Amino acid sequence: MVRGARQPQQPRSRLAPRLTGTVEKPPRKRKSRTEFALKEIMSSGGAEDDIPQGERKTVTDFCYLLDKSKQLFNGLRDLPQYGQKQWQSYFGRTFDVYTKLWKFQQQHRQVLDNRYGLKRWQIGEIASKIGQLYYHYYLRTSETSYLNEAFSFYSAIRQRSYYSQVNKEDRPELVVKKLRYYARFIVVCLLLNKMDVVKDLVKELSDEIEDYTHRFNTEDQVEWNLVLQEVAAFIEADPVMVLNDDNTIVITSNRLAETGAPLLEQGMIVGQLSLADALIIGNCNNQVKFSELTVDMFRMLQALEREPMNLASQMNKPGMQESADKPTRRENPHKYLLYKPTFSQLYTFLAASFKELPANSVLLIYLSATGVFPTGRSDSEGPYDFGGVLTNSNRDIINGDTIHKRNQSHKEMHCLHPGDLYPFTRKPLFIIVDSSNSVAYKNFTNLFGQPLVCLLSPTAYPKALQDQSQRGSLFTLFLNNPLMAFLFVSGLSSMRRGLWEKCQEYLRKINRDIAQLLTHSRSIDQAFLQFFGDEFLRLLLTRFIFCSATMRMHKIFRETRNYPESYPQLPRDETVENPHLQKHILELASILDVRNVFLENTIDDY
Repeated sequence: MVRGARQPQQPRSRLAPRLTGTVEKPPRKRKSRTEFALKEIMSSGGAEDDIPQGERKTVTDFCYLLDKSKQLFNGLRDLPQYGQKQWQSYFGRTFDVYTKLWKFQQQHRQVLDNRYGLKRWQIGEIASKIGQLYYHYYLRTSETSYLNEAFSFYSAIRQRSYYSQVNKEDRPELVVKKLRYYARFIVVCLLLNKMDVVKDLVKELSDEIEDYTHRFNTEDQVEWNLVLQEVAAFIEADPVMVLNDDNTIVITSNRLAETGAPLLEQGMIVGQLSLADALIIGNCNNQVKFSELTVDMFRMLQALEREPMNLASQMNKPGMQESADKPTRRENPHKYLLYKPTFSQLYTFLAASFKELPANSVLLIYLSATGVFPTGRSDSEGPYDFGGVLTNSNRDIINGDTIHKRNQSHKEMHCLHPGDLYPFTRKPLFIIVDSSNSVAYKNFTNLFGQPLVCLLSPTAYPKALQDQSQRGSLFTLFLNNPLMAFLFVSGLSSMRRGLWEKCQEYLRKINRDIAQLLTHSRSIDQAFLQFFGDEFLRLLLTRFIFCSATMRMHKIFRETRNYPESYPQLPRDETVENPHLQKHILELASILDVRNVFLENTIDDY
């Protein structure tokens, strides 16, 4: 994940997982670890000649692998954060060394304990680094399987209590290593939807922070307490709970399952484009976040991934060349997570994605950001005259959701205008804008004739609807978990598992019917059908139409600005206001006993 910060070329997070993953700086020029280790052997074991040559070699080899692994790991920060090829060989070499190091310490544990003085927290550090490598390989490739590998190493550290003795040493930097390990483990568990483990980890982390601040007079107590507050708010972001019969919470996954996207029926004429790259950009004021990942970014991230699978081998090394008979098509689209990027950062990542986009592929841009509105009237109505969205707000304190510049003669530097995206419409482009000024992107112009679609959120929600903006946008929730969003606008906050599964099955039927409406429409813009061949985009489009139809039928959504829009426009009578779809929505409302929330004769009342 990337954040705009003081060093715009290499933005990094703070307490959360980083690309480097450690707090150590690159080693300075000094005596090698091997020399110190050998001195330690001599001082503890008597004369140098008394040490068996084999044991001496074991310690020397271990120190070499340890030094090499740290050197390679610290070098990860120098790799470009964009581009999909430059980093793979370096990652492969780093995995190689850590694999050897991990196996070496397992095979020679007794000698290393006796002669080197190997401590359990040092073993935990090696395991933690391997977990970080897998996690960052997931960030680089979007292959969710590597999250499971990261989880297995992090979980082993906890189960084997590798860090248990750290608190007995009078070294605060070692305790910080332990706290950072907990923060990284929590991130991985959140991404894997292991919420029960997250809650246990949060409790353990809270106890560790309390002990840490009690023993050491540190200045980072406030920061660590903020970490606890952020993760607590993050796991409570969902507005609806699904309950088992014993009132325990059911953990639902919103990644693409085999039965998730509506299947293409025989005879459906759609394009053959596939989603290859996605930029997920977040900069919403006051929205819950953890580890530089806002709730909206988290939800869109999961909407663009398949359910993870375990890798065949735990120590399988990413970055190696894949076999020739393995399919080259990526299971998940490659993603960049950009938290509050500056304009220059955003454009750099956009250009990298555009450059490497394969033939017959789609670039998706998701914007969850504060709206920037034009100040005053303009004589022209060009692509820079309707405002846009603010991707980075680190220079100004912002109250509310509207940004107005004091100096009206200058436009906001970090505002992304529709015109800024024009150069990238030379290739198929799919844009989602969740903002109070999303309608700025309704004034798009397709200059190059390539498939182009913009899905735009409502610019305002009814005041009667409970404000949930801190816990994520309603529009993005519809794209991520449409049933939960439907329950929320219907005034429901909990549901039994049996009824949830029944409604999910009915919602799948609705999605199938929406797919037919789109493909059978005679007046729909062909751009929608060009994207409809990809499973992820097909699901986003059907959910968008379901969202729009639901809001148009809802009694409190009565203003035009309460409805999603799109570019190109959808034929309303054949999609979002289709009587057949409206009947389905009323039937779903009847199953939930909330039919009174919706208009019965929608077309007549609209």
